[in-house]
Amino acid sequence: MSAQLTSRLRGYVQVTKPGIIMGNLISVAGGFLLAAQGSVDWTLMLATMIGLSLVVASGCAINNCIDRDIDAKMQRTRNRVTVTGEISVQAVLSFGIGLGIIGFTMLAIFTNSLAVLFAAIGYVVYVGVYSLYMKRNSVYGTLVGSFSGAVPPVVGYCAVTGQMDTGAIILLLMFSLWQMPHSYAIAIFRFDDYAAANIPVLPVAEGMAKAKLHIVLYIAVFALVSALLPLAGYTGIAFMAVTCATSLWWLTMALKGYRRDINLQSWARQVFGFSIVTITALSVTMALDFQVVAQPARLILVP
Repeated sequence: MSAQLTSRLRGYVQVTKPGIIMGNLISVAGGFLLAAQGSVDWTLMLATMIGLSLVVASGCAINNCIDRDIDAKMQRTRNRVTVTGEISVQAVLSFGIGLGIIGFTMLAIFTNSLAVLFAAIGYVVYVGVYSLYMKRNSVYGTLVGSFSGAVPPVVGYCAVTGQMDTGAIILLLMFSLWQMPHSYAIAIFRFDDYAAANIPVLPVAEGMAKAKLHIVLYIAVFALVSALLPLAGYTGIAFMAVTCATSLWWLTMALKGYRRDINLQSWARQVFGFSIVTITALSVTMALDFQVVAQPARLILVP
């Protein structure tokens, strides 16, 4: 294989943002296994994970096309293939659309209408509402984007249940809330990039003090919502222990941002890093510590 072809293939992989896909795979599996309650349809699980991964990859590829002007202004993204011209925007757009068609087709064939609906809503919010408008024009872009980031575990859950029940609602709230401090931490340690591209994220638009406050508040509310899974009977004591331990540690870390001698860049990177540890630990724990939700009792007649 020639070096040019290898480089081109690497470019196509990069526009799908593999790190984001991997994170979503873990949350999809967590939501699926939580809902399966130990009775796992492995074919359905594999199809759901692959289908949604392709949908996410599609959204990321198209996002690269939309963001190429602001990516050129940011140190972190200025070498993306859509900026350098290594791969044409038309080629990346066609690639993204193709991935989306395959992904949604897989979900439509193997899952159910509710799972497909959530995947479609998340896709439209990310590509349309967030990427095309909110990210560039509103400080609330992060809040809108958090919804699309919370969709994967809900798709996994609904692929099994086929219904929007309390468990699915808790997952949607939990992962949406997690996105906020995670994203604000990135905005702090990438402050110069966002400022250069004139993106109105909270630290740039309204200052570091407000961003630090919101990080603390969102982590606190996230901790409370996460505890609803065991309190509602969907997970057990192990999940409760993990969510309390990780959330408390994360909150303590966030509060250190108020120390006078703190290096905000290093602090924000720590908050961001531990956000990934937290959500990974919770996704794995809820997949393993599921509880069988009680079904209505049936009258059995003995002859």
